[in-house]
Amino acid sequence: MTFRPDAPLPAPPRKGDAVAAAPLTDGEWHRLHPLTPLLKGGIFLVVILGYVLNNLRDQIVEVFIPGEGGPQEDGDPVRYVYEHGVVGWVLLGVVVLLLVLLGLFTLSWRMHEFRVTGEIVEVRSGVVFRTHRKARLDRIQGINISRPLVPRLFGTAKLEIAQAGNDANVQLAYLGAKAADDLRQRILVLASGAKDPEQSRSAAAAGGVFQGRVDDFLAPELDPEAVHATRVVRVHPGRLIASMLLSGTTVVILLLVVAIIVSISLTGQYFLLVSLFPAVIGAGGYYVRKFSKSLRYTIAETRDGIRIGFGLFSTSNETLPPGRIHAVSVAQPLLWRPFGWWDVRINRATNAGNGASTNQQVSSIVLPVGTAADVRQVLEIILPELVGSAVVGPAASMERLREGSAEAVGVVDDSLTTTGDRGGFVHSPRRGRWLRPFSASRNGYRFVPGAVLLRLGAVWRSLVVVPLPRVQSVKVTQGPVERALRLASVHVHTVSGPVSARVGALDAGDAQRLWSGTTERAVEAAAADTTHRWRDGQEARPTTDTSASGPLVAGPGWGGRPDGPPTPAWLTQDGPPDWRGVPWPGAVR
Repeated sequence: MTFRPDAPLPAPPRKGDAVAAAPLTDGEWHRLHPLTPLLKGGIFLVVILGYVLNNLRDQIVEVFIPGEGGPQEDGDPVRYVYEHGVVGWVLLGVVVLLLVLLGLFTLSWRMHEFRVTGEIVEVRSGVVFRTHRKARLDRIQGINISRPLVPRLFGTAKLEIAQAGNDANVQLAYLGAKAADDLRQRILVLASGAKDPEQSRSAAAAGGVFQGRVDDFLAPELDPEAVHATRVVRVHPGRLIASMLLSGTTVVILLLVVAIIVSISLTGQYFLLVSLFPAVIGAGGYYVRKFSKSLRYTIAETRDGIRIGFGLFSTSNETLPPGRIHAVSVAQPLLWRPFGWWDVRINRATNAGNGASTNQQVSSIVLPVGTAADVRQVLEIILPELVGSAVVGPAASMERLREGSAEAVGVVDDSLTTTGDRGGFVHSPRRGRWLRPFSASRNGYRFVPGAVLLRLGAVWRSLVVVPLPRVQSVKVTQGPVERALRLASVHVHTVSGPVSARVGALDAGDAQRLWSGTTERAVEAAAADTTHRWRDGQEARPTTDTSASGPLVAGPGWGGRPDGPPTPAWLTQDGPPDWRGVPWPGAVR
């Protein structure tokens, strides 16, 4: 294989409407924005310039205000150069160094190319050590566009294609801001398998470059028409500030302040106040960064997936194609309970390493803070893509998907604060209070069409939704204490992330039913899943009846299907070893 830019390449395979994805998705190799060398190497040059200006500070002051330059320090390199008359040689060396750096940056830019075909996104880069990355379109987990402050001033943006796996993301830094938006839309068109041509709405700003930058800073974070958004949820800034003040970080800081004040009152040593300054500075910086990154937070429903955006000066927005969310958690910290606030987090199959992604917030948090009404709107955006196809079939329209997920949305909304068996949940028995003294009555599970719900916590409430097509495996564990109490724990495995789908202190029989029921439903839901080509109707699989609302009925085959594999003997007898007396899944309790 050769990495020469002029090497002949085979014609890329085309799927969907590749012509509509031109010019950046025409299958040819393209280079990044011409200012990329400056934006990538500019930090190094700024550091050098800052060092020089810092050493020239006293000399500059002396020139304009004689006698005010301050004492001259021995060993000052700038003063040494001036006194020895080698200023010309030093300036010549600086010019040569800048030219060498500019040449290296330019060479690196010329050797950094990308192309998008109907199947993959390829990036090759490097001068001495060459790298070649490929990302399959049907395995894209999300496409993020970030605009840091300095690149935003130059009208550029960084596009990052998230892939499953450690350090598997593909970055294109930097592209023109309009070109980045256009390229993301066109990649999503190809990845979806859509057959209809689509034209980008992005256009160059009128009125010149300066006016374009001003319009970009004054424009709202989200233009619903540009992304074809049908539903938008926004986070209120005042609520965002209050939620940060009512966080665990604030509690820790307050406890630290109280401890120092008590120590001073008991010992009379006021030097302990000095230790407060680093804590105050660190906490202030943390709150400012979090607030600035969370301003203008929006969650929008588009035909290419869920779009999450945030930021004031440095902005970031990401589109998650359907089926890329593996678990959803709706949680409520104790301090938020009087106000009825919740947050929504997700698990995704992406894990960028080596500093490839700094937008961890957009990777896990869908709703930083919101009321129950906000949570319901977010669930109405998320759940149709997660559970809809498992209920109404993979070839259904978005309206049918919403109808199919309506029950799941209603159950989640009604189950946020319930306890006991309300809402159809199977909860921990009375003896489970030995292990869950506060949350035994709330701790439980139930099935909804296309998903399994886990209701957890009494102090820190949470409700976990695991889409059945995304289930990786199911594990049942029983320690010595649980065995003595005839209890067990079930862990529904998904990709790693902030959401843990694990419920404990269940009755052993209920745990076994959760295990077997999830396994069977997950197999059927995965067989009907076509989210890797979410808009390709011709690739849809036959619709499968995967209704999960009714009980499992045992029959000749696994799950009662005549054509299914034989039912294991232990499901119809006394259970497997260490599970004596556990009824089979279809038994009536």
